Amino acid sequence: MSPSLRKLLLGALVLTSSACVTINIYFPAAAAEKAADRIIDEVWQLREGAAEPAQPPAEEKKP
Repeated sequence: MSPSLRKLLLGALVLTSSACVTINIYFPAAAAEKAADRIIDEVWQLREGAAEPAQPPAEEKKP
């Protein structure tokens, strides 16, 4: 193997091994919006002087 070919292969190996990887995670929009609304409601209730955060509606409770 010639030295120039070896350098070329080494350079290609370095470039490919240093490639960046991006992982995208998608959340369901409706669930994220519902959670955000619940958090906002709890914050407003705490600001208004409520002693405890609001309980989630019955439909969201897990058995």
